Amino acid sequence: MAAAAAGPRPQAASPQWPPRHHDPAEAAAGLGDCEDAPVRPLCKPRGICSRAYFLVLMVFVHLYLGNVLALLLFVHYSNGDDSSAPGPQRRAQGPGPAPTLAPLTRLEGIKVGHERKIQLVADRDHFIRTLSLKPLLFEIPGFLSDEECRLVIHLAQMKGLQRSQILPTEEYEEAMGTMQISPLDLFQLLDQNHDGRLQLREVLAQNRLGNGRWMTPENIQEMYSAIKADPDGDGVLSLQEFSNMDLRDFHKYMRSHKAESSQLVRNSYHTWLYQGEGAHHVMRAIRQRVLRLTRLSPEIVELSEPLQVVRYGEGGHYHAHVDSGPVYPETICSHTKLVANESVPFETSCRYMTVLFYLNNVTGGGETVFPVADNRTYDEMSLIQDDVDLRDTRRHCDKGNLRVKPRQGTAVFWYNYLPDGQGWVGDVDDYSLHGGCLVTRGTKWIANNWINVDPSRARQALFQQEMARLAREGGADSQPEWALDRAYRDTRVEL
Repeated sequence: MAAAAAGPRPQAASPQWPPRHHDPAEAAAGLGDCEDAPVRPLCKPRGICSRAYFLVLMVFVHLYLGNVLALLLFVHYSNGDDSSAPGPQRRAQGPGPAPTLAPLTRLEGIKVGHERKIQLVADRDHFIRTLSLKPLLFEIPGFLSDEECRLVIHLAQMKGLQRSQILPTEEYEEAMGTMQISPLDLFQLLDQNHDGRLQLREVLAQNRLGNGRWMTPENIQEMYSAIKADPDGDGVLSLQEFSNMDLRDFHKYMRSHKAESSQLVRNSYHTWLYQGEGAHHVMRAIRQRVLRLTRLSPEIVELSEPLQVVRYGEGGHYHAHVDSGPVYPETICSHTKLVANESVPFETSCRYMTVLFYLNNVTGGGETVFPVADNRTYDEMSLIQDDVDLRDTRRHCDKGNLRVKPRQGTAVFWYNYLPDGQGWVGDVDDYSLHGGCLVTRGTKWIANNWINVDPSRARQALFQQEMARLAREGGADSQPEWALDRAYRDTRVEL
């Protein structure tokens, strides 16, 4: 899930929005009070993307405690998977109607292997090569120079990196104890093939982030044995066996077994580097290059997340994930939440595009794998067959459909959403599932530029309008905390 897909996000200061007065023009534009601009669900009605599954998964897989507590309230006050249930209530918002946004640009893949020339800098041409059509994935050799790569690494080291993995707090078990959902309902959500039995692969497919660690068939069987959940030891739970199991025993077991770094979902360190006005000139140049590459509006690119720089040491990995989460009426995008002023239980990353840069050559391993790229069909359960989990980047990277070898200066980029047919964001592209293969020798450095777009066109427009107003008015609220990185704007490094 996206909520855990990319580690902690930088937090912006929280501006205070002036009271909003009703404006007939805003109502006509779909920006009025209450439900004038509902959020359209971004997943087809399938098991893995159903609202009921999503809501239970947010608790069952140990995501952020804030989300857990919000979910408990949501489950307590709502029922079932009825998509007609009332959405979140909108509170007062900033003044003035938001402008109409132009359609999002999207490069055509043509066919795998297709190459086209593009000019991103004044003194040279770059070539874009299509790597896959599902997801729409491209590669650009030489996007960054060797000197730029070394500078980005140096700036990240000056800033300081932190461990990327997030583990749950001790309050989690207490929160789980108050979850209002029956064993039967939970069993039916986990039982994907509806045969009345929970196979290991069904549990693995939906409990992928247990307690911050990556769950394997061996882990599940060890846990079953420890909490006496599977008396006959066949690795399959009947409804009766599942009902007899106390989920609190599961969480106590997980807490009592400290995970090694190799057992985590993600084993890396990262930091964020500011790229806005006043940033180091190389950071500004990279952002402007991304702007020309994506052909998106400057407002969208400039208001997106700063550059994330990641270091994977020997033994580092990141199991397969998607960079964006589905958006339901119960969720809101992280980047627009400050202006949306909506009471919703969940927050997710809304990343229209991912632009990934390789900052060094890796001695061994470290490829970026797309396990199901260009598959004819996609099925969540097909990712786990005969004890082979295609999402496991430590053991099964070689079985993925597409692997991209890290080459210093090369960029790869892809779209995390399908188009909606109206020039905006559609469903999450399941084929964008990707991960970082095990680094077997040396160190791997990468950087990510995520381009944030809210699936609600009206909310994205309001966000851009309010950010423009803050920039005009100035003041502390107009500058996020990442602006502290401006201290490095005059840094000179021996390259």
